[in-house]
Amino acid sequence: MTETQTQTQTMPTGAKSRSPEYRLAAGALSGLRQDLFKDPFAYRPLQPWSPDGPLLGRLPERVRRYAVWTPHAVVLGAALFTLLIAFAVGDSMGGDVIHALSGFVPALAVAMTLIRPVGAWWISLVSTPFVAIMGGDGFGAPWAPAGFFAHLVVMTVVAARTRPRTAAWMWAGTAAFGFFASVFWYSMDPDTAPMLFVSALALLVTTSVHIRREAKVEMTAQRQVTAVERDKRTLLEERTNIARELHDVVAHHMSVVAIQAEAAPYRVENPPPELEQAFVTIRENAVAALTELRRVLGVVRAEDYEAPDAPQPTLADLGRLLENVREAGLRVGQTVTGAVRDLPQGVELSAYRIVQEALSNALRHAPGAEACVEVSYVLGGLGLRIVNGPPTGLVKPSPGAGHGITGMRERIAMLSGEMTAGPTADGGYEVAAFVPVAAPEPKPEPEATTTATDRSGDPA
Repeated sequence: MTETQTQTQTMPTGAKSRSPEYRLAAGALSGLRQDLFKDPFAYRPLQPWSPDGPLLGRLPERVRRYAVWTPHAVVLGAALFTLLIAFAVGDSMGGDVIHALSGFVPALAVAMTLIRPVGAWWISLVSTPFVAIMGGDGFGAPWAPAGFFAHLVVMTVVAARTRPRTAAWMWAGTAAFGFFASVFWYSMDPDTAPMLFVSALALLVTTSVHIRREAKVEMTAQRQVTAVERDKRTLLEERTNIARELHDVVAHHMSVVAIQAEAAPYRVENPPPELEQAFVTIRENAVAALTELRRVLGVVRAEDYEAPDAPQPTLADLGRLLENVREAGLRVGQTVTGAVRDLPQGVELSAYRIVQEALSNALRHAPGAEACVEVSYVLGGLGLRIVNGPPTGLVKPSPGAGHGITGMRERIAMLSGEMTAGPTADGGYEVAAFVPVAAPEPKPEPEATTTATDRSGDPA
């Protein structure tokens, strides 16, 4: 009971009396006021066409410079044609100057659609009876020939420049004016029906084109937003995968540090207390870092993710990878230059994943091609180059998700390296990467222990 009373108290006043029909009518009147009565003479110039559009983009540069003003030229041409209609009617009726002057106001309304479209419609509609009186020739009330043509042009241009709802309101306003003239204008046969029929067809075509253009623009914008979101999601997924893989590497090293720090004091006879405390601190910090690492990784690890049982692959496992790729149908060779040495496990894992992804791309996009993997051990780091030729055979390339290059770039960026990827001159594809690795510090040589001897060679 209390809940019902509370809801009744918060209900706005008069809400029960407002039926859906009332709200619909109020919304319609609000739209009418917004479209036709709110600042109808606002300055809204017609913008020229884009020179890079689908139509003008094919024209020469000199022609495009002037072709962008085609809409303005068409509107001004319609205004000139309105004047010619008025002059022609005036000549047919004996060259009366009044008939000729009756075309200036409709022509002005047509030209005005270039800068003040809604105001041009109001001028065309309000001036209709005066133009009909000045240039009337039995064509039909309430439109004279020039006014009939001009009003159709004005409605079409305004519909193209505004939204479809405005076009509907203009047609309704024209219909109301026409029926009013049909009732109170007895001297001539009204031409309201032809005006409404022809204008309905013109507005229907214009509105359809306008809606299609807006839908195309909205679809293009939506595709761009979707592409950006997809790239962000791909980047996040790749970074999550890298974090999962590197967790095992870092966790292994931190575990080794903790175990060695705990066992180190027992390898020295009678270690000083300071040394024992230092090893205790090292072990505590290693365990704390390992705990924090697992806690942070739990945020990015999926619920169904299972850590691999086998150790993470390294460059020593490339032979097994190449064998699997050859069994899949890709002819691939391997070249190793420089002195092979042990690299940090993160570098080894990332290098293996880059080669794996590059060969997978070659299998998808270049079936039947030959590929080559080059691994270069240089003084300043590790160089990788994976190149494949153009596709051959009858098998069609299969499209990929486009995430492979992103993942490789993320791994290289994580290691502060550089990477290039792109097509080759013969139609193949090349991926080249360099990972800087600090040169290993030389191990100190053990000092030679000498024992004092006497001249006879016996120890002193």
